[in-house]
Amino acid sequence: MGNGNLQGLRIAILVTDGFEQVELEKPRAALDEAGADTIVVSPKDKTVLGMNHIDKGDEFIVDQQIEHADPDDFDAVLLPGGVVNADTLRMDAAARRFVQACQASGRPIAVICHGPWLLVSAGLVKGRHLTSYHTVQDDIRNAGGIWTDEQMVLDKNWVSSRKPDDIPAFNKAMINLFAKIKEKSKSAGRS
Repeated sequence: MGNGNLQGLRIAILVTDGFEQVELEKPRAALDEAGADTIVVSPKDKTVLGMNHIDKGDEFIVDQQIEHADPDDFDAVLLPGGVVNADTLRMDAAARRFVQACQASGRPIAVICHGPWLLVSAGLVKGRHLTSYHTVQDDIRNAGGIWTDEQMVLDKNWVSSRKPDDIPAFNKAMINLFAKIKEKSKSAGRS
């Protein structure tokens, strides 16, 4: 992953308080190692608080507030999980608009654990195949999505995983999916 194949790509990591810390830290480290520029985007303006399951984790600096973030400034989005984080973001109109804009332009979305709640509330799940933490499966199915209990699911421009144990497979699939953006932009530049 450290070959710089994501050099020049800007990845929005969309979170608020209560995200599962490891689901931000490990994917972010993999993206950074691959050369991407990772930007924490949040409804909050200074810091967000991570969680280690039910215990408070560390604070992370917010790089950009969602209300000032233009989805067109980013090449892809990462949606970490965490119950409180996902439940809060799904009700945030700016967060819903952000992922809707990313989906409308076909940009990649990497989502893990409870993160799909935002995609459900944004009306993006119908006809899509994904996985999540098992407690989210009814929401995905009720929104018209196809849910399976797999370590990682790749469906067009989306990659999803269930939980922190899946992060190694998730990271590998996310890096590969995001690398396709660079290939497409290189091809588009030559045509």
